[in-house]
Amino acid sequence: MSLRIGIDLGGTKIEAIALTDDGRIQARRRVPAPRGDYHATVTALRDLTAAVAAEAGETTTTAPVGVGIPGTISPATGLIKNANSTWLIGHPLDHDLTAATGRRVRLANDANCFALSEASDGAGAGKAVVFGAILGTGCGAGIVVDGRALTGPNAIAGEWGHNPLPWPQPDELPGPLCYCGKHGCQETFLSGTGLELDFSTQTGRDLDGPAIVAAAEAGDPAAEATLRRYEHRLARGLATILNVLDPDIVVLGGGLSNLTRLYETVPRLWGAYVFSDTVTTPLVKNHHGDSSGVRGAAWLWAPNEI
Repeated sequence: MSLRIGIDLGGTKIEAIALTDDGRIQARRRVPAPRGDYHATVTALRDLTAAVAAEAGETTTTAPVGVGIPGTISPATGLIKNANSTWLIGHPLDHDLTAATGRRVRLANDANCFALSEASDGAGAGKAVVFGAILGTGCGAGIVVDGRALTGPNAIAGEWGHNPLPWPQPDELPGPLCYCGKHGCQETFLSGTGLELDFSTQTGRDLDGPAIVAAAEAGDPAAEATLRRYEHRLARGLATILNVLDPDIVVLGGGLSNLTRLYETVPRLWGAYVFSDTVTTPLVKNHHGDSSGVRGAAWLWAPNEI
């Protein structure tokens, strides 16, 4: 039985699994992330790798490691860039982790790992082109074609959230300020944070995403209006993806993927913006839930590479 190790390096927690070739999880561990400390992060990754390997019964150090990170490796420098976990920026994490573990290590953006997981044995299994969008604290995406995640020469393929909201309404301009320094990025509208900001701006009340959904279900007209605006914005955002990429399937992840009404309302709305007489692209919820990222990290290593 061959193993590969997958790690999901988040801002608040680190999760690791040992995965078999047929997708069975042999071991799983989760620890808090050492926020703000790069060297402690490398140590935590090393120790977690050793722990899941031992739990899975590995007696060597041959299982390779795939790590999903909230950023990417710069092709120009080999160092981490664009990371929400800013203490990773400017460091050669793949090289440092290789040295610390004595294993082969491969890094990828966490949204790419999500898409790869769902394309491999999840909601997008068997589809040639999968677009996986994460609607959580941020708004990221990954693209998988024929079983391989696209990265691009600049390592930014799938950075859907840092494009402007398309077909903006007058009251959506110039849009909220994004952490990237620009106004009106889709992330500021389509993330869970964006949903909460929209509700607060319109009502003067502060509720988190689940509370907004619950209020709408209870008949709160302001909460319902917030969800309707969100659905229309998501439909416009995904319509641009359909116009450019025309994927075989769109898979949603992140906390907002649990909002079941999206799978009916958004496809009903996006047809007005897609450059086609018909739109047959399915919009579906992820299959692996919170495990998609860590499973996708493990799938960064193909069976013939183990």
